Parts: sequence; C-alpha cells; structure tokens
Amino acid sequence: MSRTMTFASRNTKEITRDPLTLIFGIAFPIVLLLLLSAINKAIPEGQGPTNFLIGNLAPGITVFGLSFLSLFSSMLIAKDRTTSFVLRLFTSPLRPAEFILGYTMPMLPMALLQSIVCYLCALFLGLPFSANLLVAVVVNIPIAIVFIALGLLFGSILSEKAVGGICGALLTNLSAWFSNIWFDTSMVGGLFKTIADILPFSHAVKAAQSAVAGDFGMIFSDLWIVIAYAVVLTVAAVAVFAAKLKKI
Repeated sequence: MSRTMTFASRNTKEITRDPLTLIFGIAFPIVLLLLLSAINKAIPEGQGPTNFLIGNLAPGITVFGLSFLSLFSSMLIAKDRTTSFVLRLFTSPLRPAEFILGYTMPMLPMALLQSIVCYLCALFLGLPFSANLLVAVVVNIPIAIVFIALGLLFGSILSEKAVGGICGALLTNLSAWFSNIWFDTSMVGGLFKTIADILPFSHAVKAAQSAVAGDFGMIFSDLWIVIAYAVVLTVAAVAVFAAKLKKI
C-alpha cells in the first residue's frame, strides 16, 4: 500500500502543478449553476422546467462537473505513456491494479471539492441547508469513479491529443445530453430515453437529487447502476493497463 501511496503522491503533485486545470474544473460548473439559476428566476413561477429548480439543478451540475475528471485522468496517464517516466514505472514492483489506484486516489479529493463548492454556491441561490447535502456529496463518489475510470481507460489506449477530444468534448457532451440535467429525457422518449436509461449519468443525477431531497429510500434504486458501472470500468481500466504493460 505504501508503494501505491507514493505513486499517488507523485500524481497529486502533477495535478496541482497546473492550477488552471483545477480552477476550470470547479469554476465552469459554478458559472453554469449561476447562469441557469438566473434563467429560471427570469421565468414566471410555475412555468419554467422543473430541471432548473435549484433543488434539482444543483445536484445535476455537481454530477456534470465531475465529467471533467475524465479529461484530467486521461491526460495524466496518456502523458506518462509518452515519456520515459512510464518505462521507469514498469520496472517498479507496482502491479496494474496499484497503478490504477495510484492514478485514482488523487482524483477523489478533487471530486469531493468540486461537489462541496457547487453545493455551497447553491446555498446562496436558495438551496436549503441540511445534512442531506453531505449525503449528496458522498453519493457523488461512485459517478466520480465512473468518470475517472473512463479517463484511465481511454488514456491507456489513446494518445494525449486524442484523449483531449474524446474525454474533453465527446464524453462531457454525452454526460450532459443523457443526464436529465438540462431537460427531461422522457420528453424526448424513444431511443434517446432508452440510451439515457442504460448509461449511468441520469441515474447518478437522480440519486443525487434524491439525496438532496432527503428521499433516501430512492437513492439506491439508481445508485446501484452507477456503482456497477464504476466497478466494471475500473476492472476494465486495470485489464487494459495490464495488457499495455505486457507489451513493453
């Protein structure tokens, strides 16, 4: 475990070396929260979409903000793959699972920080303060692991330039479209709703919304799907990294 902690410490330094990345990951979701909240207040009461009510919007934005973790994790591992650093890593006694854990651990505090800052901002926009918000922050951990694992999976396969497009543009857009944040996917219906129900993003948003509302009985009806995705994608990331390791 100490070897993994040492590797995780190195990755933490790599991440914090570029503070603009951290600032963007936190600032952009807050800008969206402020903008959409302002739009909702400009709409006559009762006539706007329920998605933009602060109790629904804040949990949705926290989940969307976590999608940037895919970009951070993919860029980190892809950059390591293109330098001599990865050759030194492969001569170390670390196993593939320890590598992936070492890349994941520094991302989790970022995920918690992003969620906490978004909810603090939402308090000033009218979200009632309660202990439910702490539960909502914890509920976000599985979807954070989903995004991190996706980033590590793509970063193990693609180049540094390619992961910027896949994880930075495509994945963030997919998580936005199929998450029930901006609009209710049931209003679109058909194949679009089916895809949204299969993917973990809308389930993560619903679980977070249930936590904020204090409807704890409904959390796991959606959260178990997110947890399943987190486990499968993490195992896949380890398997792909192990395969790459054997080719070195």
